[in-house]
Amino acid sequence: MLDEKLQLGDRGDNVRILQEKLKILGFYNAIITGDFGLATEEGVKAFQKQYGLEETGIVDKEMWQLLFELTEVAYAAAFSNYPILSYGSSGSYVRELQQKLKTLLYYTGEINSFFDEETQTAVKRLQFHNNLTTTGIVNDQTWNALNTLYGNLEECVTGSIENDYITYVVERGDTLYSIARKYNTTVDALRSLNQLASDTLQIGQVLKIPTTNEMTPTTTYTVQPGDTLYAIARKYNTTVDAIKNVNNLTSNTLSVGQVLKIPTGNETAPSPTVTYTVQPGDTLFAIARKYNTTVDAIKSANNLTSNTLSIGQILQIPTSNESTPTVTYIVQPGDTLYAIARRYNTTVDAIKTLNNLTSNTLSVGQILTIAL
Repeated sequence: MLDEKLQLGDRGDNVRILQEKLKILGFYNAIITGDFGLATEEGVKAFQKQYGLEETGIVDKEMWQLLFELTEVAYAAAFSNYPILSYGSSGSYVRELQQKLKTLLYYTGEINSFFDEETQTAVKRLQFHNNLTTTGIVNDQTWNALNTLYGNLEECVTGSIENDYITYVVERGDTLYSIARKYNTTVDALRSLNQLASDTLQIGQVLKIPTTNEMTPTTTYTVQPGDTLYAIARKYNTTVDAIKNVNNLTSNTLSVGQVLKIPTGNETAPSPTVTYTVQPGDTLFAIARKYNTTVDAIKSANNLTSNTLSIGQILQIPTSNESTPTVTYIVQPGDTLYAIARRYNTTVDAIKTLNNLTSNTLSVGQILTIAL
């Protein structure tokens, strides 16, 4: 039994328990958030008025006791036709369990129809917050608590295709704009399909996302050392969300050699790049001069927020589409890279890069390519 006093502005698991019990008894209709806001205070006052308590909007020990007594009666009076589920169970009922737990923010795992440890932990949290024995076994009482909290929502399958739309459960931080970008649609299309009167979303809200039968043209790209989704998106004039969506990526992590589909259309061709490993003494300015580009271009291609470099860091260096004229030169006795560079108005590093040299040592008769 809880005896912690709660009031406007409080937050945490005990506030979540309060909201759940008020919801069971019909005094709270918003999303379970764990934040004691105005909607929660209004529900508390309505409960206090209904049961002859002082309408303070503050939850004290007496109100807690009454809340627990009343919700236990509500659970006992309910009737469930659902099967008992436990660790190792599988099938459509486990899937429904996971979906409802996820909508109520108890479960963050995959909807896979298998009652695993993560599902069991979510069940125990539900049971603990609703004054049920925390066995991790889903019996009639647990089903009743779950279905009461879930309300009248129909079974929802996140991401399942239904005719010309898919369904999506709103998560913390989502906006109509971010969801529209993620699914390559528009805010107006989301508003229209879901009959929304405003742009305000609630965590756990189920949205229909319009789909299209038109195939998005794509090209393939193999991830190179130092690549980021941001850099690849800029290279192909697309967005990070568009790349993640077409490749079903759930994070921004990439692996060298990973093959990505890149959405294309009338976009311009990607800017060519070369890979460069930062050496001792390197600066962005020096590297930019070496490759005839700019510091900003290098920072943009590599998603850099400062000019600081680390030895061994791998950079993608934008290069020009125009071919640079070159001349061949045969090393003579007494030649040095510095002397040759001065003769052709270039730099030692430019000659080394163009000829894949790892040292300044030259051999008489060696053939060099020199950029003019």
